Formats: sequence, C-alpha cells, structure tokens
Amino acid sequence: MKLGFVTAIVPEYSLDQVLDFARDSGFSSVELMCWPVGKAERRYAGVTHLDVADLSAAALDGIRDRLAARGVSISGLGYYPNPLSPDRSEAEVAVAHIRKVIDAASALGLRQVNSFVGRDPGLSVDDNWPRFLETWRPLIAHAESKGVRVGIENCPMSFGRDEWPGGKNLATSPAIWRRMFGDIPSPSFGLNFDPSHFVLQGMDYISPLREFRDRIFHVHAKDLRIDRAGLNEHGHFAFPKLWHTPKIPGQGDVNWGAFFGTLGEIGYEGDVAIEVEDRAFEGTLEARLDSLIISRRYLLQYIKG
Repeated sequence: MKLGFVTAIVPEYSLDQVLDFARDSGFSSVELMCWPVGKAERRYAGVTHLDVADLSAAALDGIRDRLAARGVSISGLGYYPNPLSPDRSEAEVAVAHIRKVIDAASALGLRQVNSFVGRDPGLSVDDNWPRFLETWRPLIAHAESKGVRVGIENCPMSFGRDEWPGGKNLATSPAIWRRMFGDIPSPSFGLNFDPSHFVLQGMDYISPLREFRDRIFHVHAKDLRIDRAGLNEHGHFAFPKLWHTPKIPGQGDVNWGAFFGTLGEIGYEGDVAIEVEDRAFEGTLEARLDSLIISRRYLLQYIKG
C-alpha cells in the first residue's frame, strides 16, 4: 500500500508546494483536488490543485515532469460535489465537471477518480434511484471507455440542517452498494472507502471489506470520535454535528490495526490517503501540515507507506 494525503487540507498551496511537502515528508502519493476554479461551497471544497479545464499538451507534460522530479505519484483525482442536487443547474455543473476530471485522469495515464454519487436529501433512496441511474450510467460508461475507475466515497454528507434529512450522498451502506453495483455492474465503478463514516453510522467497517474487496479502489484514512455525552443528550436522530468530531488517525474510535489487517487479508495493494478534517489542527497552516506528519507517523506502524 502507498500512503499519501488528500490535498484539500492545504488550499493555499500550489501544486509545486504540495508535491514538495509530500516528498520532503515521506509521502508516496497525493489525491489531488480538482474542483472548478472559484469559490468553495463548503469546508474542504473548492480546492484546485489540478485545473482540469486545461488539458493542453504543455500542461500535461508539466504535471508529469513535476511528479517525476519529486518521485511522488497521484493516487487519484478528487472532486466531491452533489451531482443529484435538487437544483438542476448545480447538478448539471457537477456532472459536466466529473466528466472533465475523468478525461484529465485518462490524459495523465491515471486510473482513479474519486467522488460522491450525490443525493436529493429530501427524497428517499427509492425516489432518488431513477435519477441516480440516469446520471451515473453514462458517467461510468464514459469512465470505462477512458480506462478510468470511479471510486465513490461512503460519506453520508449528512451533518447539519442544510443536508437534512437524507444527506447528499446515496452510497452510504452495503445494502445500497449491492443495489448500485447490481444496476451498474461496470468494473470501473467502485468505492473510495473511509471507515470513519461507518463509525458515524454505528456500523461495522470490517466485514464490508471482505464482501466488496473487488470494489475497493481507494482508501481514505480519517478517524472519528463519537461524543457519548452529546449523543446521550441529543440522540442519533439529531444533527450528527452535535455528537461527533472528525479526528486524525489514531485519535478517534477506528481500530486501525483491525482495519489494515483486513485490508492486507483481502489483498488490497492500493493507495491510502490521509484525510484531515480535524478542527484541533485547523488554526494555522503549520498545524495542518503537522497533522499530516503526525498521521503518517501513526499509520506507518501498520503499512510500509
């Protein structure tokens, strides 16, 4: 397994600075954020370390040269919008940009793009399903034609009032994954698996690794701590932001030894990208960089890196 990080945590860094930090800190890879250039719509969004609107030969050669000079690889291109948004104009922009990210991955000779499938939070899973198929069948067909895999992160995107009640991402559970992959069985359609999202939902994050071993394309290493006092005060049906806290690996409730042990058992040899959303480290750029170094040091007890 290769150990890298999600570049959303350093929005002020240029691509060169990201790659320099990765090299100097011992990281093997990075998941590059590829949002459209412009204003962020939420925390950790709107970050652009690779502008997929520019796929000129000169731009592509420049990226390849930068990677080769540092000895750092790209684990995937990341873009996490809501392509099933009830705001159709928002959804259309998201879908069009996902296609561009897929094209950019193909042009760079990369295999991996990571995203969300999206959801209308006001509708049930069943009521979202026709639109999910309408949106994602052509997207996955396009990815397959380009030799690119799309890994869907299992984040529910349901934390506060604006995402209530259903969240903004359908792909949150094994039951839904079985249905997804049954209706879109392409080998280019899989998961970007993050165990912290199952901790949030009170679910087992180990057994799905075995069942979906062939669909795990990419892994995020983010931890999460359940605030038991907050949960006892508000209950599971309250906004999750009232009773949980994202943490860096080793400082939350994920059993990383069991997690990586199972990844090894199923033969996973892909990339693991540290994702930092821990407010305890958000105060300064230096603290955010430290969070990546601390996380890497902790995870090296489980993987070579």
